[in-house]
Amino acid sequence: MKLPASLLLTAIVFFGHTAHAHHSFASEFDGNVQGQVSGTITTVWFRNPHVRYRMDVTAEDGSVEEWDVQATSVTSIRRAGWTPDTLAVGESVRIWGDMGRNGTKKIFLRGVEKEDGTELSPAGPTTNRGERDRVTASADVDYSYAQVNSHHPFDISGPWRNNYKFQLTVDDLEPKPTPFTDEGRAKFAATEPWHDGALRCLPLGLPRIFGSPYSMEVVDAGSHYLIVYQQNNTPRRIWMDGREAPYGWPATSMGYSVGHWDGEVLVVETTHLSEGTLDGSLLPMAGEGTRIVERWEMTDGGLGMDRIMTIYDPNYTEPLVRRRGSARADAVDIIEQAPCDPDGYYRDLLENDNLREHLGM
Repeated sequence: MKLPASLLLTAIVFFGHTAHAHHSFASEFDGNVQGQVSGTITTVWFRNPHVRYRMDVTAEDGSVEEWDVQATSVTSIRRAGWTPDTLAVGESVRIWGDMGRNGTKKIFLRGVEKEDGTELSPAGPTTNRGERDRVTASADVDYSYAQVNSHHPFDISGPWRNNYKFQLTVDDLEPKPTPFTDEGRAKFAATEPWHDGALRCLPLGLPRIFGSPYSMEVVDAGSHYLIVYQQNNTPRRIWMDGREAPYGWPATSMGYSVGHWDGEVLVVETTHLSEGTLDGSLLPMAGEGTRIVERWEMTDGGLGMDRIMTIYDPNYTEPLVRRRGSARADAVDIIEQAPCDPDGYYRDLLENDNLREHLGM
């Protein structure tokens, strides 16, 4: 492949494109506008929350521009066979993907062509729509571990893949338009993309982790379900023995969850949540006064489930609803996620003159 010396940028309106990211993708990139750039890789950050590259691109006037190339998480890109050496410093490449908003020199990587003509995609199993939209588990296989509490109608222990019926956790809440209160609208208007705590490796927490496409593991501990989300290796307990949150229980990113079975539907209520955001577009969550109710409805004879989340929050005049699915998975799908490193986040703050504001200086 002979790479052009000048910047090759083609903006293409592309509707129906599904992005895959867990921070504020929509605030940085336009999923409806795609383009491509050619240049030389100068930096590789093979770290969570997402893999990043820097590349030098020669513009038509001969000047050299530095572009920020962002990709999926380490977990996702490894599933596609990528390693820290897949794109090396000094390589000449052509990269195509979603373009940065407002003319910023950013691109969200969807594919790359190397100098020898090899084309690579960072897309892993979570972007395979066929798998996302169907239960692939077999009724002949026992995916569960053990049902300690035999009073429950279903044994939900074991691994579950959450890319089933997945959609991006950005602008996915109903109803629309978002029913803000005056205070909620003011909070949202004052939010900047770099305010996203996920970028600096703060816990994703509820309700955002509910929308994660990564697998989760459920362990029936009798008095409670212990859930370990692959996203950020996050634990959660859903108490099933009728207890309530102890007096003085602190607000946390995951809150305090209690559950019960309503027929064949697991109902979970969560309170004691810390202030945060509801999605990747950074809709504000009050924390104090926020209550979340989930209904996990079993389907396909227990091989799948539809999960419906209803969020009651003082920043909105109506409850907000998020829908997701889960399907039985093999234990091999449960793997520790690579740790999150905020290095890239603070470099961005420094380069965009936001570091002093972040530090309150």
